[in-house]
Amino acid sequence: MTRSCRTGIVVILAVALLAFQHLPVGAQAAPRQLRIAVGIDADTLDPASQTTTTVINMIDYFYEPLIDAEYSPGEIRPKLATRWQVSADGLSYTFTLRPGVRFHDGTAVDAAAVKFSLERLLDPRVRVPSRQNYASIRSVEVINDLTVRVQLKEVFPLLLANLGGATAAIISPAAVARAADRFSVAPVGAGTGPYMFKEWRRGDSILIERNSNYWGSKPVFEEVLFRVVPDAGTRLAQLLAGDAHMAMLPPAPDVKGLRQNPRVTVVEAPTDRTIFLVLNTQWGPLKDVRVRQALNYAINKKAILSSILFDLGTVAISPCPPLMFGHQAVAPGGWPYNPVKAKQLLAEAGYPNGFEVSFLTPTGRYIGDFQFAQAVAAQLQNVGIRANMRTMDWPTYVGTILAPLERTTVQMIVLGWAWPVLDCDGALFGQFHSSSHPPAGLGPAFYKNDRVDRLLEEARRIVDPQRRRTVYREAQQMIWNDAPWVFLWTQKWYVATVKNLEGVRVLPIEKWDAIYATWK
Repeated sequence: MTRSCRTGIVVILAVALLAFQHLPVGAQAAPRQLRIAVGIDADTLDPASQTTTTVINMIDYFYEPLIDAEYSPGEIRPKLATRWQVSADGLSYTFTLRPGVRFHDGTAVDAAAVKFSLERLLDPRVRVPSRQNYASIRSVEVINDLTVRVQLKEVFPLLLANLGGATAAIISPAAVARAADRFSVAPVGAGTGPYMFKEWRRGDSILIERNSNYWGSKPVFEEVLFRVVPDAGTRLAQLLAGDAHMAMLPPAPDVKGLRQNPRVTVVEAPTDRTIFLVLNTQWGPLKDVRVRQALNYAINKKAILSSILFDLGTVAISPCPPLMFGHQAVAPGGWPYNPVKAKQLLAEAGYPNGFEVSFLTPTGRYIGDFQFAQAVAAQLQNVGIRANMRTMDWPTYVGTILAPLERTTVQMIVLGWAWPVLDCDGALFGQFHSSSHPPAGLGPAFYKNDRVDRLLEEARRIVDPQRRRTVYREAQQMIWNDAPWVFLWTQKWYVATVKNLEGVRVLPIEKWDAIYATWK
C-alpha cells in the first residue's frame, strides 16, 4: 500500500470518527434495518452442518431447537418444547411441544417434524460435523402430534444440553423437500424463529426479515442485515460512520479508546474460545512428538498477546478452557517460551536445520488472526522452521479443514474452538477423539491416542461429576504432552455498538445476544 493510500484511509477514518462523535444526542432515528458487520461469510445455512460460532450466531435468528441451553449456560429453558421428562434409567427423553407454533412456510411444528429433524442428524447423507454428539440416539418416536420420545442406546448425560444448540434446530420437512440440494444456501421457510431468511448474497451479506407470526415476543427491527467485512478496520470505520450499528471484533488496538468513546458501547466478556495452531500429526516432521513440543516452546504467547491482541486473551493452560466443567490447569503458565529447548528437541528429532511447513490462517475470524500468524511465523523462523503463510476466505477455509487425511493439504493452521455446552466433552471429544477426524468431524490434527479415546468415551457415560473430573484430568494431561496443537490462548470476545443500540450482551460461549436489542 502506498503512503498516499494509507494517508487517505486515515483521513477517512478520522472524518468518520469526528462526525460520529459530534452527532447530537437523539439525532439518529431508530432504523428499520439493523446492520451488523461480521468478519466472515457463512459456509452453509443448514443448522445440522454448522462448524462456526459466528455463523451459528446468525442462523439463531431464524432457527430454534427444542430447548434453550445457551441463553444462560448451565440452565436449560423451554423453547419449542414446553417440558420434558427423563426416565429413571436415563435412556428415554419425552418432550411435550409448544402448541400452535408454525414454521415460516406455514406448516405446523409437530412431533413428525421433530422426528424428521433429529433423525436427519444421524443420516450419513447429511453433513453433520458434530454427529458424535447425537450418536447415542437409538430412535425418535412420535407419541402424538405434540409429544415425541427420544430413546438412547446408552446413557449420555450431555444429550439434553446438546439438543439445546443450533445444530439440533427443528426444521420444516416441507421446506427441506422444496429446496432440495439448495437447502444449505436458501433455507426459505425452514425455521421457526423471530426472523425469517430472506436473501444470501455470497461474500457480501445475509438479510433476514421479522416474522410477524412468531409465537413469542416480537423483536424491534423489521430487518437485520449481516454484512460480511473481513477487515477489522473497515468494520470499525463502518460503525463510526453509522453504516453499521454493531461490529464484531473491531481492531484490538482500538478497543481501549472505544471503551472511552461516549458514542460507542463495547460489550465484552471472557469466553470458552481457545485459539491454537493445529499440527497435522500424520504429516512429515509433525509425526514426531518432539517436533510438536518444539513448536510449543518456540512461540512467545505472552508477547504476542500483549503486542498484537492487547491482552484480549489469556495464555492457554490446558486443552480444555477454564470456563468449562472438568477444566484442569495442566501447566499454570502455559508452555514456556524456550527457543533453546525448541532447537534441542528439533535436533533430537533429526531436524537440526529445521524444515518447511505450509501455514494457513484465516482473516477476520479471530482477533488479529492474520497479524498474530505473521508473528508466529517470525518466531518459528528463529528456530529454523520456515512457515509458508497464506490465507483464504472462510467458506474455503472450512472446506480445507474438512478434507479427509488422504486428501488434506493441512500441515499447520490457525484455528479456534468454542462449544455451546460448557463441559470439557465439547472441548476434547470434538478435537481429540479419533472419531473426530475429518470429514466426519472437526479435528484436523488427525490425532490418535487409544488411551485418550477410551477416557473420553468413559467420560460420556459417567453421571457422577467427580468421577468425570478425574477422567478429564488424565485426558487433558496426555493431550497436552502429546502436543497435537500449539496451545496459544483463550480469547476474550467483544462487539462494539452505537450508543443508541441497547440490550446487547455477550455469552461465555462466544456469541452475541442482540435479537431483542432496542433503540434508545
